[in-house]
Amino acid sequence: MAEVLVITPVKNSIETTLDTARAISKSDVDVHHIIFNDFSTEETKVELEKKKAEIGYELIHLEEITDHPSPNYKLVLQTSQKKALELGLPLLVVESDVVVKADTISKLLAHQKSHSGSGLTGAVTVDEAGVVNFPYLKFKGRKETEINTKRSLSFCCTLFSLPFLKAYDFTGLDDAKDWYDTFISTKALDCGFENFVLMEAPVWHRPHGSRPWKQLKYKNPLKYYFLKYWKGLDKI
Repeated sequence: MAEVLVITPVKNSIETTLDTARAISKSDVDVHHIIFNDFSTEETKVELEKKKAEIGYELIHLEEITDHPSPNYKLVLQTSQKKALELGLPLLVVESDVVVKADTISKLLAHQKSHSGSGLTGAVTVDEAGVVNFPYLKFKGRKETEINTKRSLSFCCTLFSLPFLKAYDFTGLDDAKDWYDTFISTKALDCGFENFVLMEAPVWHRPHGSRPWKQLKYKNPLKYYFLKYWKGLDKI
C-alpha cells in the first residue's frame, strides 16, 4: 500500500522527466506516482505513454481536462490535494529536474511523522558533485541535519503533511500566479505549522531542467527579464 502520493508536473524535458520517474520507482517505500503532462509536445506525450507501464506511474494529460495554457501548476496542486485527501496520504512534489535517492522519500516521511507540527518538509538540493545548489544556496554551509525555517521552501522535492492539506484549501490559490512555492510556504506558517529542510536527504537538482528558457537568467539576463516582465512568464 502506498505511503505517499508523489506528483511530477511535466512540460517536455523528457530525458530529465524519465530520470525523475525511474528514481522515484526505486524508492524504498511504496508510492503512488502521478505525472501531470502540461501540454507537452506530441513526441513527449507519446514517450510518456510508452514508458508508464515499464516505470510504473499514472499519467494525466492536462489537455484532456482543461484548455488553460501551460503552466497549470494551480490545477495540478488542486487536483493532487483532492486525490491525497481521498487517499488519506501526504503529498510529495518531485519536479522533473530532480533525481531522488532510494531513501529520500522514506527520510522525508520519517521526519514528518516525528514532527507532528510540520507543514512542509523539503529535501536540500545539490549538484552532481553533492554541493548544495539553487534554490537552496541560502543554506549552503549549514551543518545541521535539519533546518527549521521561516524562509521559502522550493517545491523541487517537498512533502506536504496531511494535517496541512486538511487545514488549507488549495482552491484559494491566486489565479495571477504561475508558481506557489513562496505563497504556500508562508501559508503553512500562517496556519501554525513548521517548515523544515533536511540537509541529510540531498537530491540531485539540474536547475531549470524542466523549464529551459529560465537558463537565460544566467546566460542572457536581459532577455530573461524581458520574458519575465513583458511576456508575463514565471509569476510567483
